[in-house]
Amino acid sequence: MSSAFEVRGGNRLKGEIVPQGAKNEALQIVSAVLLTPEKVTISNIPDILDVNLLIELLGDMGVKINRISRDTCEFQADQINLPYLESAEFKKKSGRLRGSVMIAGPLLARFGKAYIPKPGGDKIGRRRLDTHIIGFEKLGAQFVYDNDDNYFRLEAGDGGLKGTYMLLDEPSVTGTANIVMAAVMANGTTTIYNAACEPYLQQLSKMLNSMGAKISGVGSNLLTIEGVTSLKGCSHRMLPDMIEIGSFIGLAAMTQSEITIKGAGVQHLGIIPEKFRQLGIQLEIQGDDIYIPAQEKYEIQTFLDGSILTISDHPWPGFTPDLLSIVLVVATQASGSVMIHQKMFESRLFFVDKLIDMGAQIVLCDPHRAVVIGLGRQHKLRGITMSSPDIRAGVSLLIAALSAEGKSTIQNIEQIDRGYQYIDERLRKLGADIKRV
Repeated sequence: MSSAFEVRGGNRLKGEIVPQGAKNEALQIVSAVLLTPEKVTISNIPDILDVNLLIELLGDMGVKINRISRDTCEFQADQINLPYLESAEFKKKSGRLRGSVMIAGPLLARFGKAYIPKPGGDKIGRRRLDTHIIGFEKLGAQFVYDNDDNYFRLEAGDGGLKGTYMLLDEPSVTGTANIVMAAVMANGTTTIYNAACEPYLQQLSKMLNSMGAKISGVGSNLLTIEGVTSLKGCSHRMLPDMIEIGSFIGLAAMTQSEITIKGAGVQHLGIIPEKFRQLGIQLEIQGDDIYIPAQEKYEIQTFLDGSILTISDHPWPGFTPDLLSIVLVVATQASGSVMIHQKMFESRLFFVDKLIDMGAQIVLCDPHRAVVIGLGRQHKLRGITMSSPDIRAGVSLLIAALSAEGKSTIQNIEQIDRGYQYIDERLRKLGADIKRV
């Protein structure tokens, strides 16, 4: 029996909320523990399904795991059970988990072989693995696709991986991270151009450098990696989750609430606060906290020539696609109109039909674009029963439900739990009427 959230909307919330550790950073950082036989301590780990499953998978592979607390964990990968990687159990388990692709780079670097399941996970359009596999091939890995098992087997060959120059065909975050982890112990120098440069990658590079890797160009789209023979242990603290922070800014505005987001890692948020200001949302940066005052209404800005604002996603330092669903929902209660252009994924906007059912005015132009006509709170959204198609849409629908009149039921909330820890408990502390049924 899967669970659902029952939400009664219309409460104004108040108080402080602490963002969890960054989900997208966690999957890379936790995989990187495989690069060394020494102890690695990681803190600010988000306690969410996707990350816990990856930690469990590492344990099955022979990594010693000491979970000091829910958010801090020690790992030691000094006795990896390599035959387990060829077992049916490993294939089944890793196939269920999108993040498991991230262990391929470290395994290839340290043991010369790895296995990648064909990807599963979100229903937001195709997510290709080409970038990962082409990158590994350029470093000299051979790969065989096993049709019976839906599996890629990678081998580094006799001389191990060799450094090289590569230009990625897309600045894939997970692809770049995986290639970087494979290249840190390759022979010679690897140069990656059109590399992703998200904060998650900067964090991963910082961690690897503290383990003895030699990565330069961190924060840019041109990374240079001088291979080293081995890496040592380290400790690393993860950034707060910028998607959660954006979600809370949107939540505060939509529910007319006064909320302080504590320890928001403001210097790593890039353009995110600015995008919410373009929707007319007031927010104040106070040290490392973000304070959102209770606002009766907010008005979407126009471009300088008076034309309708467009908000679109773009690789970092542009606006992250993960927050477009949130921006779209928040715009429904603003005054003014905005065009949301989702370039990277072709079916992320399909949840808008639920918002239209709730009374929002949205024109879905095509799978990538939607125009939101803000109602300036003249008509409140109304509660309905709905299902969550992916992590980000799930939280967008949750925010909509918290601002709506009446009761909403959100089903398939496993999708929300995959990315947001104890979200119901944390929102209740702010005064939200939400329960898990």
